Amino acid sequence: MYDKLTLRKLVEEVLSKYNSFSLNTPAAVNLIMGTIAHESHMGKFRKQIKGPARGIIQMEPATEKDIWENYLRYKLGLSLAITLRAGVKGPDPVQMQHNDPYAIIMCRVHYLRVPAKLPDADNIQALAEYWKKHYNTSLGKGTVLKFMNDYKRFLS
Repeated sequence: MYDKLTLRKLVEEVLSKYNSFSLNTPAAVNLIMGTIAHESHMGKFRKQIKGPARGIIQMEPATEKDIWENYLRYKLGLSLAITLRAGVKGPDPVQMQHNDPYAIIMCRVHYLRVPAKLPDADNIQALAEYWKKHYNTSLGKGTVLKFMNDYKRFLS
């Protein structure tokens, strides 16, 4: 389990390794931090209790596979960078569960696929709404309020 300062440092370090792809922005860092705070309670949960999601970002294997097959397949520079920097060359739920830098970059890539602009970095409600719409989806059990509460609980 991470404390907020260690997690922020890790997220910023991971994203900075991909500077040529413009992934390291304050909004991206805060959105990923909020995602981790809510989804895994700062890394406390590495595998969903009643479901397939894994890692600090609680990504489902089907989502990870879709990112590799329908996005990274066409972004060869980014997929090569992930392979070189995170040590993963394709969907791998075990890596998702235990390789936090890989989970972080996959979370960022998941949000990168969304055409909507990232919200303001300091607007927790907007970050929560963005997460709900683009990460948890309308069918997911998570709520904007729970995201906001976890953000405040773990990151404030």
